Amino acid sequence: MKKIFFLYIALMSTFLGFSQVFDPVSWKTSIEKINEEEAFLVATATIDNGWHLYGQEIPAGGPRPTVFTFAPNENYQLIGNTLEDSGITEDDKIFKMKIKYFAYKATFKQKVKLLKEDVKVEAEVQFMVCDDTKCLPPKTEELVFTPGATNTAKQNKGTAELNDKEANNLLYGISNDEIQEPESEVNSNGTENSSDVKKKNESSSLLSIFGLGFLGGLLALLTPCVFPMIPLTVSFFTKKNSSKGAGVSKAVLYGFFILAVYLILSIPFHLLDSINPDILNEISTNVWLNVIFFIVFVFFAGSFFGFYELTLPSSWTNKTTEGESSGGIIGVFFMALTLAIVSFSCTGPILGSLLAGSLSSDGGAWQLTSGMAGFGVALGLPFTLFAMFPNMLKSLPKSGGWMTTVKVVLGFLELALAFKFLSNADLVAHWNLLKIEPFLILWIIIFAGLAFYLFGKIKFPHDSPMQKIGIPRILLGVVSLAFAIYLATGFRVNEETKTYHSLSLLSGLAPPAGYSIFNKADCPNNLECFKDLKQGLEYAKQVNKPIMLDFTGYACVNCRKMEEHVWIDGKIDNVLRNDYVLISLYVDDKKELPKEQQIEVNRINGGTRTLKNYGHKWSHFQTVFFKTNTQPYYVLLSSDGKQILNNPVGYTPDEDEYLKWLLDGKEKSKNTLNNLFNQSDLLK
Repeated sequence: MKKIFFLYIALMSTFLGFSQVFDPVSWKTSIEKINEEEAFLVATATIDNGWHLYGQEIPAGGPRPTVFTFAPNENYQLIGNTLEDSGITEDDKIFKMKIKYFAYKATFKQKVKLLKEDVKVEAEVQFMVCDDTKCLPPKTEELVFTPGATNTAKQNKGTAELNDKEANNLLYGISNDEIQEPESEVNSNGTENSSDVKKKNESSSLLSIFGLGFLGGLLALLTPCVFPMIPLTVSFFTKKNSSKGAGVSKAVLYGFFILAVYLILSIPFHLLDSINPDILNEISTNVWLNVIFFIVFVFFAGSFFGFYELTLPSSWTNKTTEGESSGGIIGVFFMALTLAIVSFSCTGPILGSLLAGSLSSDGGAWQLTSGMAGFGVALGLPFTLFAMFPNMLKSLPKSGGWMTTVKVVLGFLELALAFKFLSNADLVAHWNLLKIEPFLILWIIIFAGLAFYLFGKIKFPHDSPMQKIGIPRILLGVVSLAFAIYLATGFRVNEETKTYHSLSLLSGLAPPAGYSIFNKADCPNNLECFKDLKQGLEYAKQVNKPIMLDFTGYACVNCRKMEEHVWIDGKIDNVLRNDYVLISLYVDDKKELPKEQQIEVNRINGGTRTLKNYGHKWSHFQTVFFKTNTQPYYVLLSSDGKQILNNPVGYTPDEDEYLKWLLDGKEKSKNTLNNLFNQSDLLK
């Protein structure tokens, strides 16, 4: 029996040590009689070394003041305001202002008129304490004043007006000080720490977005708006200038200014990102903005199909053309700007895809800049190269009907992408309209239609009569038809997960495989998961399993890639299914929070925000606790949710690396329990 008792003591003390619950102030109360009719209600605070309790009068923008609230009672009357000690008034290191505070001990007195003997007075004190590095959430404690006795205050289970950490405590059942960081910067399995992984992922993502932008620029070059401009512009530079060197230098400058024009377009998004780090995520997951993207992309597709022409106001072109006459560097810049405006009917839809795709991904403004840079480099590079090597112009194909074919192909691609944004809106708003089955059917129709167009079975207004179909067109038609058949394989059911097989080429584009009419699964791969933090924490404690926090999003491309192509790996699936409690928190969930949880909190970089929906709630939680707002983001916690087992990771497409990370957390979770039992042996 003694061993069990000592084991219990060891377990409790260890878990209390993990939680790091700070309680630096204790309260005692008494009544000091002045005479038969008057008395002081005395509240004395004992404050731990290094902590400060604040006075009742605090300047705006400072910490919470100490506030006493006395319950109405017919046996006494309050006289005047609550008195307090002189305390210390000096510049506060945290709040950067002169604030009155108390150290070690503080006494507060409230004068009352006694209307009856043996009066019992109940009250509450709301207060806040800080040390030189941190502040604790405002706290409320119950006070009871009785004659001839000294009473110790009892902690009030309720909360004061909610903000910041106390809001986190109410919403998530856990406070910042209760989460312990891993002991070392490098895991026992040798994996990188979270900041290194995050930087590597961001670098890789920026490079891939640059590549996509470059590809988009190459496609734009092949359109009728841009391609004919190449020989005309190069001839202008090489013939107008007296020397070849001068012509080449101006062509290089021209290419640079094309790049600069597209980079400048991304600057406003950096300003938005600096004001609010979450704003680009909020924009990309906004239901109605995604619906607008859907409509715009359908409109772009109609333009590419030749039903109407998409142009910017002619006055813009006139203004930039006037600027070309300035000559010198300024003239070259306006030439580049004119190209960007004149070619908008072809480049606009491609840029729109780039803009929407970047905002829907995790890197925000920097990914947009990277994509714009790739687009600008691809668009400007040929003008520079052909100016340097004009003989290469002879190798260029002649303009013709093939450029119209390029536009129509892009139109089909724009139409397919349009349904991707409608799918985002449907997922985030929980409309349950565009599930995986209708989405795949629509894409099958689109790519089968593209194949029939390339085979000459469908025609559009700008198409010229065809005498014969060229080999490139036939090959592209075969590829389109093969892709439509590939899409049809998405209806195969995975017997292990009881959901459709995920199509690797559609990761992040199509709805999740479990978002289905016939094979529904609430969690990825039919895993058991929780979408509420408190419920997940309670279950993890019951089954004594470590937790994997999965910060994800309905419109998150890399999240789907992880779930559909990494989590599906047999070994990883086994670990997630049997060894962890999975808690998936969707940062773009637009479902409205209950009214009592729609509270105002401080942003981590200043300002305030109101948590209106579950996406706001989980995004705020991730930002405050883990100082990041990217998805996917995975955190392994102990079964009580109060200790981080190893360094969190983001997008990790390498199955072996991800499995090692999971097993490392599992092993550390076992070691935590073993340490508890070893500590109990010391008490035998």
